[in-house]
Amino acid sequence: MKIDRMTIEPCIMRKDDPTWKFALAASPITEGLIVTITDDEGNSGYGYASATAHMGASMEGLRGTLERLSPLVEGQDPRNMAAIRHQLDRALLGNNQAKAGIDNALYDLLGKIMGVPINALFGGVIEDKFPVLRILAIKTPEEMAAQAQKLRDKGYNYFKIKVHGHVTEDVARVAAIRKQLGDDAHLTIDANQAYTPKDAIVALTRMAEYNIDLAEQPVPIDDLKGLKLVTDSVPVIVEADESAGSLQEVTYLAQNRIVDAISLKVAKLGGLWNTLAAAQICTANNIRYRFGAHVGSRLLTAPALQLAAALPGIWYACEFGEFARLLDDPFEGIEVENGVIHLPKGVGAGVVPCGENADTARSTT
Repeated sequence: MKIDRMTIEPCIMRKDDPTWKFALAASPITEGLIVTITDDEGNSGYGYASATAHMGASMEGLRGTLERLSPLVEGQDPRNMAAIRHQLDRALLGNNQAKAGIDNALYDLLGKIMGVPINALFGGVIEDKFPVLRILAIKTPEEMAAQAQKLRDKGYNYFKIKVHGHVTEDVARVAAIRKQLGDDAHLTIDANQAYTPKDAIVALTRMAEYNIDLAEQPVPIDDLKGLKLVTDSVPVIVEADESAGSLQEVTYLAQNRIVDAISLKVAKLGGLWNTLAAAQICTANNIRYRFGAHVGSRLLTAPALQLAAALPGIWYACEFGEFARLLDDPFEGIEVENGVIHLPKGVGAGVVPCGENADTARSTT
């Protein structure tokens, strides 16, 4: 059995709110590339390579990287994934988003060849449903509170409030959303590196009055001393995201207790195998972990969901529902229902191109 070809196609999805923004960027679209790996028996596996500028991945760079790596994939036995990963890493340092697209396509393909869902390749299911944390884009406090209520009306009870580093305005956002939703809603904030350490300490101390569960990446990606200072100074769980972009960074953060928790993302870590390793590093060092925002097609979320199903240590709601705010998704097979997402039943990742007969992807086990 050999891989016959690897193809790359653009995936450009409109946001249902074209004014959506966070502290680092604003764009009416989300971009990525669909990686398709087909073996010589006609089986195809699909992966999504995410163009995430603030993590160093552009559409142009992704395509160039994938085209460069394609010859190392074609002609290989798809069951020899460790050898393929090793060759990719030897050929090109980093470029995790591109490698994640290949990794996910290989896992999807292998699951289909074996007739099992991806979670079976990681030991099977521990949990088959997850509460979903939804993001509230930066707007006025009143607008964000109104959007939170719309999501609450759809069954969501976990919310991530984007903030932009202006302490008084950001605290007002949290206060307005708490007032709108009441005491039983779960609130988190994400500054996307927008604060100085001192401002982060002031903001989070004031926000703690409104009972926020965690604060994600309050300071710049490379200010680890500042990040630890914030962690040690506030009564809120502090989580790393952009600062945890590789296994080496996850290891350093965990071993040095820089943060209380780490946001795992399949794209930024280079695929499912590395994400599993990152979760194990967190567990070994008594650091909390969960799955952060997988923004893109359902094809990006589904493999992450499959891995999450096999992990026992996820401590909090995961961001497995951001595809719901995107239009033009070329894949189907998962949906959020009443604020919860369920593991799909199909083989491989469990999602299929729109219009494909889903029965062909159903597990027989």
